[in-house]
Amino acid sequence: MSTEQAGVESDSTTEHHQHGYMPEKDKYVRRLKLIEGQARGLQRMVDEEAYCIDILTQVAAMTRALESVGLALLEDHMNHCVVDAARESDEAAQAKVAEAVKAIARLVKS
Repeated sequence: MSTEQAGVESDSTTEHHQHGYMPEKDKYVRRLKLIEGQARGLQRMVDEEAYCIDILTQVAAMTRALESVGLALLEDHMNHCVVDAARESDEAAQAKVAEAVKAIARLVKS
């Protein structure tokens, strides 16, 4: 699903910019594949009519895993993209901070 399909705006000005998570990209891909496996496991649990509390326990674990990835990405964004923007200009820094605040709000609401 693209970011537009997910209801998330993309910043086309950063498409050619190296993102803050790039040094850790392999780590993120591994973590997301594990989460994907958790999702398949949840589907299998429902298909096999597992006990609802067991399913809810796994939903909570998957939620924590996704939140962990989100917080790590946010930290990378703050340490790389926001810091770079602050070096560029006050206006660029303010724009990146505002963007990060919106992302934090989305994380908190989820």
